[in-house]
Amino acid sequence: MIVEVTSLIGSITLFVLTIFLGFELITKVPSLLHTPLMSGANAISGISVVGALILSNVAFNSDGNPLSVWLAFIALILAMINVVGGFAVTNRMLNMIAGRRKGGA
Repeated sequence: MIVEVTSLIGSITLFVLTIFLGFELITKVPSLLHTPLMSGANAISGISVVGALILSNVAFNSDGNPLSVWLAFIALILAMINVVGGFAVTNRMLNMIAGRRKGGA
């Protein structure tokens, strides 16, 4: 697969801009909204899991390079780690908030 220089420069530019946008968004979020933000990030990670599953299926069924099968599998594993870890952190944050309300009231 041949990648044109203009396409590569456009992709790198988009990647760098998304890094800056993500950093600005995360730093501006008040602490009260961190739990809903984590829940939204978990939903996005769930979409990544579906995409990794589709990618795994395409890579496995197209008798191509076995490297693509392994990369798709690694993408699936990393996306699942992100989902499970995100839900664990969200659950812990919600338990901390619920514990404060029960003890203080």
